Amino acid sequence: EGELYPGLAQRMSAGTGIRHAEMNPSPDEPVHFVQMWVPPDTAGIAPGYEQLDLNDALGRGGLVPIASGRGHEGAITIHQRGAVLWGGRLQPGETVTVPEGPHAHVFVATGSATLEGGAALGAGDAARLTEAGTPALTAGDGGTEVLIWVTD
Repeated sequence: EGELYPGLAQRMSAGTGIRHAEMNPSPDEPVHFVQMWVPPDTAGIAPGYEQLDLNDALGRGGLVPIASGRGHEGAITIHQRGAVLWGGRLQPGETVTVPEGPHAHVFVATGSATLEGGAALGAGDAARLTEAGTPALTAGDGGTEVLIWVTD
C-alpha cells in the first residue's frame, strides 16, 4: 500500500459547522489513513484546520505527541483538555512505555507489537486499557506504527 502523506497529522474543528470530504488525489496510488473523531469539551467553538508534518519527530523513535488538549509543544491543539494522541514509528524490537492515564487506547496501524502481559497486536488491532499504569509496548520483527490515545 502506498501512502501519499506519511507522517502528516491534520486537525479539523467542526465547531459551529463545517463541510469536508476526504479523497485520494492520486489516480494510481492507494492511500491508507486513519480518521478519529474526538468530541470537544467546549460548545460553540469556531471551525478551524491545522496540519503538521511529523516525519522528522517520528523518525527519531519513541512516542511523539501528535494532538493534545494539554498543550504539548509541537502537537496539534485539540479542544479536549483530557486527551492526548501519541504516535510512534517504532523499529523492530523497539520498546516504548504507554503514557499513563486513566484510559488508554492502543491502535496498531501497521506492523505488529506486543503489549506487556503478552497481548499480541497486528495491523488494525487495538487494546483498550483502564487504570493500567504504564505498560511496555514492543514492536514486532517488522516494526510498527502505533497510535495511542490517553484520556482522563
